[in-house]
Amino acid sequence: MQVLLDGLAATERFGARIAGRLLPGDVIALNGGLGAGKSTLARAIIAALGYAGEVPSPSFAIIQTYDPPGISLPVVHADFYRIDDPGQGAELGLDDYRQGAVLIAEWPQHVGGFLQEAGCLSITLESLAAGRVAIVEPGADWLSRLP
Repeated sequence: MQVLLDGLAATERFGARIAGRLLPGDVIALNGGLGAGKSTLARAIIAALGYAGEVPSPSFAIIQTYDPPGISLPVVHADFYRIDDPGQGAELGLDDYRQGAVLIAEWPQHVGGFLQEAGCLSITLESLAAGRVAIVEPGADWLSRLP
């Protein structure tokens, strides 16, 4: 499935549709080059879950968490760009962070990816002349609740 994102408002609407279907344990795997809009879509999802504060890119911290009551579901926002060994995800304690939370992962391939997980919604963002396109690949658990 492909979704045209012709501006910030379209990205925010798409993020809200995703947020409305999230369950604990889900993974949103955001793929695409530098500047493709991964952090923008992550911010839109987190805002749609009710978080009213600033959502910084976790590129330096690698992992940023958001917990209720400031947000409707626990969220782990991770940016794995600086990771160069798939085994480092375990060293970061990623499995512990993920317990009962939604994981929004930028650069997921740097930690081995999550496509094998039924709860993974993989989104590849590509730039177009008129904005961006989101190429959506659902895991089995997402087939009945695609945004």
